[in-house]
Amino acid sequence: MDSTLKKLPTYLYTYSCNGGEHSLCALEARTLFGAEPQDNLVKSHVMIDPSRSPFIKERISVIYEVESLQELLNQVELLQIACETFKVVYVKNEGSSKTEKIGFENRRAIEKEVGLHINGEAALEHPTRLFGIMVVNGRWIFGDYVKSEPIWHRHQQKPHSYSTALNTRVARAIANIAVPEPGGIKAIDPCCGIGTVLVEALSMGIDIVGSDNNPLILNGVRENIAYFGLSGEVTFTDIRDVTNHYDVAIIDLPYNLCCAITPEQQKEILSHARRIAQKAVFVTVEPIDDILLEEGFSIIDRAAVSKGRFTREVIVCE
Repeated sequence: MDSTLKKLPTYLYTYSCNGGEHSLCALEARTLFGAEPQDNLVKSHVMIDPSRSPFIKERISVIYEVESLQELLNQVELLQIACETFKVVYVKNEGSSKTEKIGFENRRAIEKEVGLHINGEAALEHPTRLFGIMVVNGRWIFGDYVKSEPIWHRHQQKPHSYSTALNTRVARAIANIAVPEPGGIKAIDPCCGIGTVLVEALSMGIDIVGSDNNPLILNGVRENIAYFGLSGEVTFTDIRDVTNHYDVAIIDLPYNLCCAITPEQQKEILSHARRIAQKAVFVTVEPIDDILLEEGFSIIDRAAVSKGRFTREVIVCE
């Protein structure tokens, strides 16, 4: 290996999700990082904003990874941040063994000790840099720390909603699964309903348009988008009349819970999805594998999302 090659940066992400969404969380992580969370952690060379995922809690951009606290203290003395203020945060590892868990007072003591070895000005409020410390499998990890902001939670307060619509957390994960790398990707939600997926996707900078064949909901969709200071195209268009081609389509089929749809109509939607998009992510409460295969799709990955006795499937196709 060429010794002049620069070492790839490493990022550590902490995760949290409830039981009914573990499968979806794992699918999103596979899509974003190529790996599932292990003990609520993902270590990757891929850098993303932790606020993109509804399941990521924090990110540490690893600067040092060492065997002991003393070795870490020696390393942080090398940091040159004399012109910046800083704060050190001990990040709890929820997946660690009981022997590795450290109590509150010890965590605060470690934060103070590490801070005293950093050449800079400590600041409890609004520091220029926030550092995180974490112990993973006995190794001490230190780096720039970013806490996730639950943007999806704010989107629950949209002016218009349906009881059968996806919740905002699930919708955000589906948008990430459909468009893990937004640059240059054009997406469509051709059965957008009240716009839950559109709001999440637009808030992450995804280039997505929406359409629906129900004219009664379109003003509500537009109001939902504008309510959060977002902008996006939403049209009164049946999927059969979509003429543009997109990199990916997101299609939530459970909308048929509140409007009758025949098997033939369902097949027609899947057929037109095949026509208008190179990749598609379907959300369904009914088995559709046979129809997908008949329409020429290849099933790439999938997940299940459960709430009580109700289960949706998320199916990724190309």
